[in-house]
Amino acid sequence: MSTGIPVTKRTTLLLLNCLTLAIGMGGGPLVTRLYYIHGGKSIWLQAWLETAAFPIMLFPIIASKFRPAHSSSSSPRKLVNLNLSLFISAVLIGILAGAADYFYAYGVKHVPVSTSSLLLATQLAFTAAFAFLLVRQRFTPYSINSVVLMTMGAAVLAMHTNGDRPENVTSKQYYIGFAMTLLSAAMFALMLPSIELGYRKANMDLDYPLVMEFQFVLSLSATLFCTVGLIISKDFEGMATEAKEYKLGEAMYVVVLVFSALVWQCFYLGAAGVIHYGSSLLSGIIIAVALPVTEILAVIFYHEKFQQEKAVSLALSLWGFVSYFYGEAKLSKEVSAQRLDIP
Repeated sequence: MSTGIPVTKRTTLLLLNCLTLAIGMGGGPLVTRLYYIHGGKSIWLQAWLETAAFPIMLFPIIASKFRPAHSSSSSPRKLVNLNLSLFISAVLIGILAGAADYFYAYGVKHVPVSTSSLLLATQLAFTAAFAFLLVRQRFTPYSINSVVLMTMGAAVLAMHTNGDRPENVTSKQYYIGFAMTLLSAAMFALMLPSIELGYRKANMDLDYPLVMEFQFVLSLSATLFCTVGLIISKDFEGMATEAKEYKLGEAMYVVVLVFSALVWQCFYLGAAGVIHYGSSLLSGIIIAVALPVTEILAVIFYHEKFQQEKAVSLALSLWGFVSYFYGEAKLSKEVSAQRLDIP
């Protein structure tokens, strides 16, 4: 998406954002689950925390306003660079993000991380489909194979659900959590190409500060959406009592909430950067690659069950990753060869 940037610098920034996205997607589910394991109850609070650290983005945005222009002919830097089209896109995608955050928080509360991570990995299949529909991302036999394999992985889990149901979670809550996690995967997947489409429709020269402004409005909208949910549910009123009853103590309760907000902000910042310097589909791939790591860490640290169906689902997901990467590498070589053949 970015243009006019030296290849080395662009690659470095892309890798940095890939790392930031991987940290957010790998650590976010673990910290969220930690909140619930030790006595946390609010779904709206966790959904709110997923974007509540958005004021952090003010630092790079403000810093960019004082950065010297590249040339004397450059126009003066505006206080706000977003045009109306980008602003509306950011608000609408932000509302979608807020709803997705709620569905995901509900899923993590009632479904083990090792299961929800496998379910969320299906977002790669959803992202591929939405990227094809919205931004005309090219499908290949390998990407189609990847979609089929990851769908089969989710189906294997669906046929053997309830075997890893956490204590104090009813069958109904588990099944609803299972479905909501899948729905959140689809909604997250829709967000990624929607952001890319918003960039393309903006008719503006996109630089990273402008991307940060877009992400700021998106996260603000998502946070306001979840704030309304917090007020209606009155979950804010129960936070003091919840902190006192938290099994790890009041101080750790605050630490868990702060870390949850910071780690999830890495997810949104990283996703925005990867889409800007790469593509929405690459963002979906990074998310999918980070999730098996999250699953393994959940089994190690939270002692979650790892039944045969999870192993089969993980194998199918990894097979899907390899298939997709192989196809993309092959396509990249073909494109490079065609460019070399052009006189």
